[in-house]
Amino acid sequence: MPPKDADPRPCSIADTLDLVGERWSILVVRELFHGVRRFDGIARNTGASRDILTARLRKLEGAGIIRRERYSDRPARYEYHLTEAGRELGDVLLMLLKWGDRHINPDDPPVTWTHSCGADLVPDVVCSACGEPAREGAHSPRGRGVRPA
Repeated sequence: MPPKDADPRPCSIADTLDLVGERWSILVVRELFHGVRRFDGIARNTGASRDILTARLRKLEGAGIIRRERYSDRPARYEYHLTEAGRELGDVLLMLLKWGDRHINPDDPPVTWTHSCGADLVPDVVCSACGEPAREGAHSPRGRGVRPA
């Protein structure tokens, strides 16, 4: 429990982690990126129990990251699809993949993505103005979450 006088820094990273910052939510999004749309396939590939998976799917749907589409009336069955907001999480997942391949599985990366041009996809974060890698040119942040040291 944070101290009573704690005043956490306002931060979109923290807000995002509140929504998708636990294992099962991220793995659901991963499976949808891999084209797995149905509950049983998502459960099998993530290892999540049915109750945890149901809760995470509802949370992601409520947040507008995924949407359900009925594919069977009797019994009622649904497929899950990423929304635009969910598809944008792909950039985050690709950067996690790159980091994990470099620092956790450097000798045997488990997955390689291919770009539409046919080359292996190696994601990077670059400045939209000059194209330089972000980590080499990032400076002090600005905004409501910035506090003096």
